[in-house]
Amino acid sequence: MISLRQLHLQRGHKILLENTDLTIYPGWKVGITGANGCGKSSLFALLRGQLHLDQGSLDFPSQWTIAHVAQETPALPQAALEYVLDGDVELRRVELALQAAQTQHDGLHEAELHAQLEHIGGYSARARAGELLHGLGFTEAQQNRPVASFSGGWRMRLNLAQALMCRSDLLLLDEPTNHLDLDALLWFEQWLKGYSGTLLLISHDRDFLDNVVAHIAHFEQQNIKLYTGNYAAFERQRAAQLALQQASYSKQQRQISHLQQFVDRFRAKASKAKQAQSRLKALEKMELISAAHLDSPFAFAFAPPQSCPNPLLNLKDVSLGYGDTRILSNVQLCLVPEMRIGLLGPNGAGKSTLIKALAGELQAQSGTLESAQGLRIGYFAQHQLEHLHPDWSALAHVQHLDKQATEQSLRDFLGGFGFPGERALDKVAPFSGGEKARLALALLVYQKPNLLLLDEPTNHLDLNMRHALNVALQDYQGALIVVSHDRHLLRSTTDQLILVAQGQVTPFDGDLEAYRDWLLNAAKTGAATQDKAEASQRKQQKQQDRTQKRQLESKVKKLEQQIDKIQAEKQRLDTRLADPALYADREKVKQHQQDQQKLSAELADLEEQWLAWHEALENL
Repeated sequence: MISLRQLHLQRGHKILLENTDLTIYPGWKVGITGANGCGKSSLFALLRGQLHLDQGSLDFPSQWTIAHVAQETPALPQAALEYVLDGDVELRRVELALQAAQTQHDGLHEAELHAQLEHIGGYSARARAGELLHGLGFTEAQQNRPVASFSGGWRMRLNLAQALMCRSDLLLLDEPTNHLDLDALLWFEQWLKGYSGTLLLISHDRDFLDNVVAHIAHFEQQNIKLYTGNYAAFERQRAAQLALQQASYSKQQRQISHLQQFVDRFRAKASKAKQAQSRLKALEKMELISAAHLDSPFAFAFAPPQSCPNPLLNLKDVSLGYGDTRILSNVQLCLVPEMRIGLLGPNGAGKSTLIKALAGELQAQSGTLESAQGLRIGYFAQHQLEHLHPDWSALAHVQHLDKQATEQSLRDFLGGFGFPGERALDKVAPFSGGEKARLALALLVYQKPNLLLLDEPTNHLDLNMRHALNVALQDYQGALIVVSHDRHLLRSTTDQLILVAQGQVTPFDGDLEAYRDWLLNAAKTGAATQDKAEASQRKQQKQQDRTQKRQLESKVKKLEQQIDKIQAEKQRLDTRLADPALYADREKVKQHQQDQQKLSAELADLEEQWLAWHEALENL
């Protein structure tokens, strides 16, 4: 088990944990929650031996194998599948030892290594790695591509697959869903449910936590408190505790006020001085209850759009793609004010392609896209973060949008996005991914769009900011289209689902649970189709083999007949050349010898053909 006893952890001058006790038992799946900067990632670094505690103790079995997701991936020429297999360190060690034993012709050691390979599941390792990559959205062709050919987000998926490939006792996952789409996330959930080791999971996705973990370890006030149950249960328990704490705090404050009033009133009065002194000592010895704090540091709202033309956008028979490649065909979509759409569909089906076309970043290959006069689009995508100016402050970014606004009004606005006081003047360059995402959202909100296009807006956002975004979107008065793997966001902010799949854009009749079932059925149908295609291919191959076998048998039979004929002729010549009387005629002897050499060469050639065709026949 993992045991923290009176643990004290400090980074620089900041105390992260103080006198902290925590016990996590083997096989537990624990969600790690708390505000940004409270020490969640530092706990992981502590478990991996990258940090040292300042006081107290941290104990867990020394023989445990710990798996975690690497944050960097070098541009390797290695195939993706081989990179994932590297996650099983023992497998690679046994494979290297096996190669050495084979080179040294050490049969006994080779047999021992084969037994070890069988014991650790080495013979099925490539199949397991392929399943991991397929579940995370990689096609079979992509599995053989070099790591260097993938973008940063896909390399992070490779790192995740490599961590899952490790046969670990303890799995540390820090925001593992940031680079996953909804399809991959649903698969990943199922994989984690079947994981038999101990899991510590840092995540800001409440649905993901609800479906995976059975305990929550919450960082608060330089301590960690363990709650039993998933994230929803944790919220209920914590709300009840905070309500009780607030009630106790209010009661104590009334008691303190009453005691203080008595002391202030009667301290100078001789007849009451002793009683006043007694109450003063009671005040000094009283253990103070702190006030409960549950306020989110984020609070913002979308201002009403200046106008909402109807319709905002109208797509008629639109086809979309890149170059000569078509992704979507005959798209029919009319967007009107207050329409709230969630886009669903497998990875690579065209969701982001559709969003880009709506945002005006991609021209239609055919059809018409009509936009209303007065259309104001607010588009959020991951590449938006790259368009922030690293040398500008958050305030400078907003001032660039509105040069007439007062500095104080802009500072008040940025405060709702977690940039209070002087933080609004800091340069963007050292900002974390979450801070950059908050600033990108702030810029989008400030422009008062009447059509919001959000492509994975919650990546890098913590639970508090996700909650603030949820609340703001629920009151938003324009049209909204969302692509997200955050099911809570989809469920709480959209009322219509559209499926992007197989080159088509169609309404989806069902909820997110129905979509999960649709994915499972699609996977089964795909597997059945593949099985049928493979069966047809096997049947065709057998037919081809039978035809080829008959042809080869016919050729072999003809060759055998030719060989028998030539052998008979050669036998006759050999008999003649063995007759001494023949040698009286030198010309005839010379002719017979030439004929014999010719027959021998022809016979050797036919026998070589027979061997080749007979071997081919045996292989069939």
